[in-house]
Amino acid sequence: MTEVIDGLLDPQWKACYAATPGIYLLSHSVGRMPASSLEALRQGFLDPWEAGRSEPWPQWMEALQQFPQALARLLNTRPEAICPQVNVSSGLTKVLGAQRPQSSRNVILFSERDFPSLGFVVEQAQKLGYRGRMLPASLDLQDPQVWADALGEDVHTVLVTHAWSNTGQLAPVASIVALARQRGVFSVVDVAQSLGVIPIDLQQWGADVVLGSCVKWCCGGPGAGFLWLSPEHFGGLEPLDVGWFSHSNPFEFDIHHFDYAPDAGRFMGGTPSVMPFVLAANSIALVNRIGIQHIRHHNLALGQRLIDGLAEGELRSPAAPEQRSGTVVVKPADGDAPGRLEEVGVAFDERAQGLRLSAHVYNSVEEIDTVVACLRG
Repeated sequence: MTEVIDGLLDPQWKACYAATPGIYLLSHSVGRMPASSLEALRQGFLDPWEAGRSEPWPQWMEALQQFPQALARLLNTRPEAICPQVNVSSGLTKVLGAQRPQSSRNVILFSERDFPSLGFVVEQAQKLGYRGRMLPASLDLQDPQVWADALGEDVHTVLVTHAWSNTGQLAPVASIVALARQRGVFSVVDVAQSLGVIPIDLQQWGADVVLGSCVKWCCGGPGAGFLWLSPEHFGGLEPLDVGWFSHSNPFEFDIHHFDYAPDAGRFMGGTPSVMPFVLAANSIALVNRIGIQHIRHHNLALGQRLIDGLAEGELRSPAAPEQRSGTVVVKPADGDAPGRLEEVGVAFDERAQGLRLSAHVYNSVEEIDTVVACLRG
C-alpha cells in the first residue's frame, strides 16, 4: 500500500527503480528504469522467442496487449481506444494523413513552445493540403482567451501540448478542447511531458486524439509511444499508413482484401516492435501501483521545497502548482551554480529559459536540499 506523509511518498518506492549515482533530476528527458525491467523483458519477450517450440507471436501478442490495458487504467479510458506508436510525431503524421482538409478550413493551429518535431510534421503536412499557424511564444499561452481568439473558421486542427518542456507550464487543455469542439475544430493533445506525473482523465477532456510516449515520467524507455482515438472517430478516420496490423483480421492474409480495424488499431500499421511495449507496460503498471495522484503530490511537494529555497527572480516556471508541470525551471543568479550541481552529481539539463529540474518518486527531500544549497552557493 502506498504511504503518503505531508505529500511525500514512502521512500521504499525508490527501490522499485534502478539505482543511479548522484541525484537524478532528468525525468523530463528519460525516466529511470524500473528495477523489474529485465525480468519483464525476459518473461514477455525473450522467453517466448528463446523457447523455439513454435513461433512466439501468440505470446508476443498477449504481452503487447498489456500495454494499452495498463495505459487505459492510467488514463481512464478503454484499451481499444489506444494504439501503440513509435513516437508522437509519427502518430501525428498518421492522424493528419487520415483526414482531407478543405481549402477553406485547413489550418493547423499550434504553438511556438511545442516540441520542434511537431512543428516539422506540421510543415510537411502542407503536402496534404494543410497550412500551419503558430502562436508566438511571447503570448500568454496559459490564457484560454489567447486560444479562443486564434480558433477562427479556417482552423481544421488545434494541436495542444499539455506540458511545455522548456518552461514547466501546463496548458489549459480542457478549456481549449471545449472551445475547439464548440467551433468544429479537431483537437490533438500531446501528453509526452505530463504522462506519468500528472493525473489525466481522457473522459473529462473530450479531445479527439491524444498522443504520448513513455520514455519520460513513465520510465518506459524509448520506442513506446501511443495514439488515443476518441471512440466517436473509430469508423471515421482512414490512415494512409497501414499494414497487416491495421486490418480488422491481421491473420486473414488475403492481399485482395483490406478492412480497417474497427477501433484505434487501424493506426497500427505493419509488424509492431514488441520489445519497447513490453518494457513500457511493466513501467506503467508500476505507476498504477504507486498511484498517479501520489506521484503528483510527491512531485509538487519536492518542487515546492525547491522553489522555497530560490532567491527572488530565479524561478522561471509558474509558481502556482495547478499551472506547473512536473519540471521546475530556474535561472540561478549565481553563474557558478551549474558547476556546483555537476560537482555533487546532480543530473540536470539547461535550455534558454534556465536549468530544468524534475523530481520523481526516486527523489527525496535530502536531495532537493542539496540542490538548493548548490544554487545558493
